[in-house]
Amino acid sequence: MNLPNKITLFRVVMIPFFLVLMLVPQIPYANYFATAVFVIACLSDFLDGYLARKYHLVTNFGKFMDPLADKLLVCSALICFVELAYVPAWIVIIIIAREFIISGFRLIASDNGVVIAASYWGKFKTVTQMIACILLILQLPFSWAALAADIFLYAALILTIISLCEYVWKNREVIRDKKQ
Repeated sequence: MNLPNKITLFRVVMIPFFLVLMLVPQIPYANYFATAVFVIACLSDFLDGYLARKYHLVTNFGKFMDPLADKLLVCSALICFVELAYVPAWIVIIIIAREFIISGFRLIASDNGVVIAASYWGKFKTVTQMIACILLILQLPFSWAALAADIFLYAALILTIISLCEYVWKNREVIRDKKQ
């Protein structure tokens, strides 16, 4: 197993620690520790991708596991936000539904021998989601911080919808039944 894949697995292993820090209120300064874990996990996403591309270490495992690790991390955070009443459930449902739809598209495409790369809209969506998550985890006691968290959350929601529409439109041939 190469280094980028190990970094991806490290990100997955960090998720339970993040969840404990988010959901066990008895831990002092838990939101700061949870933020640190989340930021390290986010940075590891950029690092593993950079290393895989720079040193030609792209593998099928990495192509599968890297986006899955990202989805697990962000979706775990979003579900915690619903539990903690930081975010309305309908927003989280839309974001997670998009991830299921895109994963389904990728599965159908791979069955047809087609590789669907991430789009710039999807990358902007991911970065915006991660920033929103960091702001929501921190729960800073300043009105500007709450406003910034809301702005990034709604921007992530809009980018989620835009990236889904673009993804479906650009790849609509994937779901057409070619046997007819």
